[in-house]
Amino acid sequence: MHTLSTAPELSTDLDAIARVLTPDGARIADHDLDPWLTDLDVPLVQALYRDMAVTRRADTEGVALQRQGELGLWAPARGQEAVQVGTARACRRDDFLFPSYRELGVALVRGAQPRDTVLAWRGEEHSTYDPYELNLASTQIIVGAQGLHAVGYAMGIQRDGADQVAVAYFGDGASSQGDINEALVFASSFQAPVVFVCSNNQWAISEPVGVQARFPIAGRAPGFGIPSLRVDGNDVIGCLAAMRWALDHARRGRGPAFLEAITYRMGPHTTSDDPTRYRDAAEVEGWGRRDPLARVEAWLRSKDAFDDEFTGSVAAAADDFAAGMRSAALGARSRPPIGVFDGVYAEPHRGLDEQRREFAAYLAGFSDEEVP
Repeated sequence: MHTLSTAPELSTDLDAIARVLTPDGARIADHDLDPWLTDLDVPLVQALYRDMAVTRRADTEGVALQRQGELGLWAPARGQEAVQVGTARACRRDDFLFPSYRELGVALVRGAQPRDTVLAWRGEEHSTYDPYELNLASTQIIVGAQGLHAVGYAMGIQRDGADQVAVAYFGDGASSQGDINEALVFASSFQAPVVFVCSNNQWAISEPVGVQARFPIAGRAPGFGIPSLRVDGNDVIGCLAAMRWALDHARRGRGPAFLEAITYRMGPHTTSDDPTRYRDAAEVEGWGRRDPLARVEAWLRSKDAFDDEFTGSVAAAADDFAAGMRSAALGARSRPPIGVFDGVYAEPHRGLDEQRREFAAYLAGFSDEEVP
């Protein structure tokens, strides 16, 4: 593999990064990734494109709903669809994934429904899906905490004698957090079956990656005894292949693996951010020419597999999902404030009951009506 044992100088040059699909949609051979793509055919690539297109349409709808006051916040995923869809599609259904707040594409691949993408951002529910139905942990807002959760789960897999893999998703900014580095220590020490997927989107809010990482982030993992790979995060086929390698490595009992996917956050960090204050329009334009959907479209057109029937079915699926999001957001009815205690624990306990009583007394001070 293109694994790192040393850390070369920081670069986003796609020629220095593992890939199998160029920005103009040309399929190129890769001595290490090709063995993981023996099943590559038109239907598989069409499915990957469909997932990315639905993700992009859902992301556009989420931004619109927030701008219209229907959601409190939204973390845009535009530009990062390939790494999310490619890596998630490589996973088995019984693998358990631990996302950050930006992994919309991962959630959709795992089977999240339209309501699942909006009700938490609206503040209606703590988690809008059962993590054990999707084998997907609830969205993590604390930067980097999911790394520790994933490693802990992976250590549980070891003790069960099973062959699932846990996956931690995080960004370049989170790679500087103590939680992620502690997770790497534990994963390496216990040879836990976990894959770390770092989506290097070049910006940790307003801080460029070059400020916090003078060398490629993937170069850090070998220092923990973990093999790593830098992959073109805008190449969905390359991401699929790289993740298959990483999962196989972990599943065979060889310990953790680390992927750094080089991509770009085309939108703001969240809808409360204004990226025009800290980044150059020319940079955004340049990355726009590396669009993950456009390169797959070009490949499919070269195979005469991007006809009106296909594009129509993709557009319909994307619009249906977006309509479901809008319906869920507009139809949501907020619970009474005391409902914040519902569903926090599987079973009630005295500490929670006491907090509920105290909060009920506090709420009662604002109304003549009795709080249940």
